Amino acid sequence: MTIALQYCHITVSDLDESLAFYRDALGLEVRQDVGSGVSRWITLGSDTQPGLEFVLSVPHAGRTRSEGDALQDLLTQGILPMIVFSTDDLDETFERVRAWGAEVLQEPIERPWGPRDSAFRDPSGNMVRIQQPSKNMEQIIPFW
Repeated sequence: MTIALQYCHITVSDLDESLAFYRDALGLEVRQDVGSGVSRWITLGSDTQPGLEFVLSVPHAGRTRSEGDALQDLLTQGILPMIVFSTDDLDETFERVRAWGAEVLQEPIERPWGPRDSAFRDPSGNMVRIQQPSKNMEQIIPFW
């Protein structure tokens, strides 16, 4: 048996503004743009992971009014779960996202547990981390 992640939903406040970030700054490709208003969603993907797609939707899409309101509140506070991407060139990716105008939360740094990473906020306030595996990952000894 095999199992793989197929979709990852990302809740955003403005689909068009968020589309520009995920498409233009991060380089994802639009796979589908379906519906309109709160019933609209945009699916993006990458040729590097052909089976994995990211679905952008607003808080009230497919939810009751109270569920959408609760999700909107969490989005506004910036406390929804972070999104973590991997790249083979963190410096180039970081500079492209910064040049796009995203809010930088953390410049690229080496982590003691292995990867180099950086952090941004997307236009809706979601934390987006971008990591590059360390060249020395095989030398890292787990502490447990």
